[in-house]
Amino acid sequence: MRLIRTFTFFLSAILALGAEPRGVAQQTNQPATPAPVQAVQQTPEQLQQLVAPIALYPDALVAQVLAASTYPAQVVEADRWMQQHSSLKGDALGQQVDQQQWDPSVKALTQFPTVLANLDKNITWTSGLGDAYTNQQQDVMNAVQVMRQRAQQAGNLHTHPQQTVVTQGSTIIIQPVNPEVVYVPEYDPWIVYGAPVVIYPGWYPFAGLYLGGPGIFFADGFGVGYFGGFGWGWHNWGYDWRDRRIVYEHNTYVSHSPTFVDRHNFDHRGGDINHGGHVGDVHAGMNHGGSSIGHGSMNQSGDIHGGQISHGFTQPRNNPGTRSSAFSGFDHGGVTRGYSMRGQSSFGGGSHAGGAMHAGGMGGGFHGGGGGGSHGGGGHR
Repeated sequence: MRLIRTFTFFLSAILALGAEPRGVAQQTNQPATPAPVQAVQQTPEQLQQLVAPIALYPDALVAQVLAASTYPAQVVEADRWMQQHSSLKGDALGQQVDQQQWDPSVKALTQFPTVLANLDKNITWTSGLGDAYTNQQQDVMNAVQVMRQRAQQAGNLHTHPQQTVVTQGSTIIIQPVNPEVVYVPEYDPWIVYGAPVVIYPGWYPFAGLYLGGPGIFFADGFGVGYFGGFGWGWHNWGYDWRDRRIVYEHNTYVSHSPTFVDRHNFDHRGGDINHGGHVGDVHAGMNHGGSSIGHGSMNQSGDIHGGQISHGFTQPRNNPGTRSSAFSGFDHGGVTRGYSMRGQSSFGGGSHAGGAMHAGGMGGGFHGGGGGGSHGGGGHR
């Protein structure tokens, strides 16, 4: 019996000694903790390309666009909602928008239906803006100022009857002349800045915001006074250019969108975030063009497919033939046989003098009545 106990103890000791190396080996083979995602910095030229279509907008509108670009799925949803409720105007529209579960910046863009529609139709560019704003906010603000300086040097940015342009040091401020009526300039973002800017991959011109030629044109203004009683209205937005920050309700605007990852402070703020900073499950159940979309992502053509948003410069690509619209025949000069929304006089010698051409029916009927003639000083919508 003593011999058996001795053998059992000896065997247990051998097994214990043999188990330790295996345990060490198992610990050694465990996968290493993933390294933090490194920030992929856009170059100044890339950021200038991103902001080119909006850099000449009034300050508060630039703020709203940049903030809303961090919510691309909501932008798509809001634009489709606006198309479905195109009969709503003024306070009736504001009341309905106020009830929606959108970020204040997205609600604010319902004051400017063509701007909202442009963000929807060029959703890859929009998401590129959102990604850049999330990760390089200061650089994006600097890019806006660089583009304004270039437009000014090219002789295309100066005070009009519709807006004031003030230079303070190296900062250019753009404000509406009448705070109750905001004019959104129309221009070709690839030639208005003097030296041509490379066209953003997949970007296409949107009627009511694009001018097929040099210079800047102003059509009818947007009446924003109707929305003054809502917290997301025009007067609650602005820019602090000194500190390079968007101001909302007298405070720094902070986006809480889960769509983009701040690669400087990597965390999982919602969705499946991979090393490209993309997020899956972008607002499941969103209605896009009448069809229900879950677990969607937006590709270069602005369509939503099953998992990720294609962000700007991460994988730029063109998908010819994926979009069908009246403007699919645009070339860089903005000339197309199907371009009949605007009367010929808008491209004449007086088109840049502050006159207004009302382009009726564009953007799903957002502009109200038809237009074909010039208006003297510009009305409001």
